[in-house]
Amino acid sequence: MTQKNNRIQNHPILPVERGNPLKFSFNDEIFTGYENETIAAALIANGIQIFQFHHKDHSPQGIYCANGQCSQCMVMVDGFPRKACTEILQKGMHIQALDGLYSLPQKVGTNQLHPIIHKKAKVMIVGAGPAGLSAAIELGSHGIETLLVDDKNQAGGKLVLQTHRFFGSKELVYAGTRGIDIAKILSEQVHDHENIELWLNSPVVGVFSDHKVGVLKDNQQYALIDPEILIIATGAREKSLPFPGNTLPGIIGAGAFQTLLNRDLVLPGKNFFVVGGGNVGLIAAYHALQAGIHITGLAEILPQCGGYRVHLDKIKRLGVPIHTSHTILRADGSDHVQSVTIARVDDLFNPILDSAKTIPCDGVLIAAGLTPVDEFFQQAQQFGFNTYAAGDAQEIAEASAAIVSGQITAKRVLSQIDNSENDTQNIQNLENIRKVLSSRPGNIQVTERNKKREGVLPIFHCVQEIPCNPCSGLCVHHLISIPSDDIMAIPDFIDPEGKCIGCAQCVIGCPGLAVTLVDYRTDALFPFVTIPYELPIDKNDVLGHSYPVTDRDGRFIGMAEVVNLTQTTKMNHTSLIKLIASAEIAEQIAGIQVKSETPPSIQDFPELPIENETIICRCERVSAKDIRALICDGIHDLNLIKAISRAGMGACGGKTCEPLILQIMKEEGIPPQEVVPFSKRPLTIEIPVHTFLEPEQNDDETHE
Repeated sequence: MTQKNNRIQNHPILPVERGNPLKFSFNDEIFTGYENETIAAALIANGIQIFQFHHKDHSPQGIYCANGQCSQCMVMVDGFPRKACTEILQKGMHIQALDGLYSLPQKVGTNQLHPIIHKKAKVMIVGAGPAGLSAAIELGSHGIETLLVDDKNQAGGKLVLQTHRFFGSKELVYAGTRGIDIAKILSEQVHDHENIELWLNSPVVGVFSDHKVGVLKDNQQYALIDPEILIIATGAREKSLPFPGNTLPGIIGAGAFQTLLNRDLVLPGKNFFVVGGGNVGLIAAYHALQAGIHITGLAEILPQCGGYRVHLDKIKRLGVPIHTSHTILRADGSDHVQSVTIARVDDLFNPILDSAKTIPCDGVLIAAGLTPVDEFFQQAQQFGFNTYAAGDAQEIAEASAAIVSGQITAKRVLSQIDNSENDTQNIQNLENIRKVLSSRPGNIQVTERNKKREGVLPIFHCVQEIPCNPCSGLCVHHLISIPSDDIMAIPDFIDPEGKCIGCAQCVIGCPGLAVTLVDYRTDALFPFVTIPYELPIDKNDVLGHSYPVTDRDGRFIGMAEVVNLTQTTKMNHTSLIKLIASAEIAEQIAGIQVKSETPPSIQDFPELPIENETIICRCERVSAKDIRALICDGIHDLNLIKAISRAGMGACGGKTCEPLILQIMKEEGIPPQEVVPFSKRPLTIEIPVHTFLEPEQNDDETHE
């Protein structure tokens, strides 16, 4: 095998830091990895995409969720099956691609037994993402003993994968600050409270009818927690999409994609196609561009992308083709995805086959929406826990809304503990803020261009009503106005006395990179234009050269010469490119295309069967055809479908395939009241049996 180096060497936002190198073997070939990275990251960094071959049909399997939920990345490690996305690479590991079903070694070493921890908790929070962290901080500030548990090795949830600046309220949810930095801020606040106990690398195994919560502390010692109050802040999981070829290696969820890029600094491919035009898909596409991946296109089935317009405009200005009213028909490739075929849809969302086109790519990013991870909350309610849900486990929304949701939940818990309703108005105010932060993008408002070409003018290319106000607080002279009671409003520049000095703080701090600065003071016919830029760029390479510039929507409007490039630590990795341009286009300039790439050629549509190749259950490789046949035979109980087809019997416990089976039920016209969902498994993750065993002598110190 020819070894590759798919590691990011230079990133415009993230520091490229790795642990010490170490050697390991894969299929008896020696490779190099690094300390503290997962097996999956090390394999993909070395150009290995196939982790196993499925026992049912020998189809190649690669990473999909990178979250430990499915088992597509299962490999054999020193003779034992391990999920590559969660297992940390160790020096000298002997790793083999799993070929079919595995068998355990005849002789195994003695497992170290740990005493089971029995612990009481005033409040237990499951999930240390934005909602869980903010809830813990609120409770900690009031002296409430709180246990916060999370399955990851660092707190922050998906915040630790977000390199972009966040929207919302600067005062309430750190708008204008990068997600990775918000995670650090919240984590530090948690550590400031001695009454908050944080368990990382500690997944919750289940909630039980005796009001205990099972936790695998440090991924090795079983703990039974007895909480008085339980808050579930477990976030959301990505929806899967059914289409032919949907399990080919190289087709991954947006969360896995961002994990590889922004946590592991590993490139999962060079040419990716994105499916889904919500905020998740648009942001992930931008992250790909930051890392040097070419985006061959983005398909959105609706007539318009549902994400923020500023997110969409950012990638359009960088040349990404946007295909609205399009769906993915299929993905093709032998052992790895090599192309996608998309087609326009009609008003009923049916594909128009004669509009189909095939686009070469070596990766497909699926961003088809999110569903709450609320199984613990549902079971806790069923078993009579005193329980609350917060963040995406309660309602899918932006991370900024999750922060406020955590605060609201904590205040409700405090009201219950104090048996008081004194905080009712404060809670209602926060609820109103959460609703604003959760609201869908509003109207488009294009304001009339400035007619006077004089002085310094900030130009706002954010024309859609979204919750965002950082720019109004960045102007040292308070010349930018957004009403404090309406952060959905479009910014307004008010400078009758010409006080703007061109400090460009509004340009640097705009989360949408949607503010530019036009300076007419030197030359009204050829003013300077300052624009933000967050892709890799070297001053020596661009100074004195002219490049294509685009308007807000990514349309080419002319050429402009780069006369300066500013990069300082105070700017938090946002570069400022200073151009000189004709006054006719200066105020329209919103982007620059420094790199020119030749897009892959569009190929003819391959006339191949579609339905038979669509996999609904990834773990057991059950097709849509088989599921539909059972439904048409009158089987509307998902547990019976599981018993016959094995759909839902895999490692994810039906979390991936259940929504897809329910969708087929809907397509076949089955009334919801006739559908019986999967029975929930008592344990949510695989756990070795010896974990539940205790040494012969119980340690009294394990009872707290």
